[in-house]
Amino acid sequence: MVNFLLERTAPLPLPEAWRRLTEWPRHGEVVPLTRVAVSPPPPTGVGTLVVARSGLGPLSFDDPMEVTVWQPPTEDTPGRCRLEKRGRVVRGWAEIEVRPGPGGRSRIVWREELAVRWLPGLFDPLLRGAAVYVFGRAANRLLRME
Repeated sequence: MVNFLLERTAPLPLPEAWRRLTEWPRHGEVVPLTRVAVSPPPPTGVGTLVVARSGLGPLSFDDPMEVTVWQPPTEDTPGRCRLEKRGRVVRGWAEIEVRPGPGGRSRIVWREELAVRWLPGLFDPLLRGAAVYVFGRAANRLLRME
């Protein structure tokens, strides 16, 4: 199991940074070989199920995540979302926070605990490095997308 933390600052108001990070199907546009489905349809709230399907053909797997905390920001108050990973392959959780940052910018904090079934702990450093790269790149791209 690995834990990682990503921090970003974006020249966006809190509600816009939140929207860009929590429109779940957009994650499928920025994470390679991934499609994202949401049930029930938006708006998101506690109990929403987000399923990321990653891979190619028979090497694909689902990463179902349930929203367990949903606190959208206002212009001046932080927002927080927590997703519990409920899959057979990927377990753990992810939290996204959007807070006021310097100069009217938004400060994003993305925390994640990630475990891949059948992957021995020996591979944790590689898993952490890959996760930081993939999710860091995804966060950057989501924040730049309109």
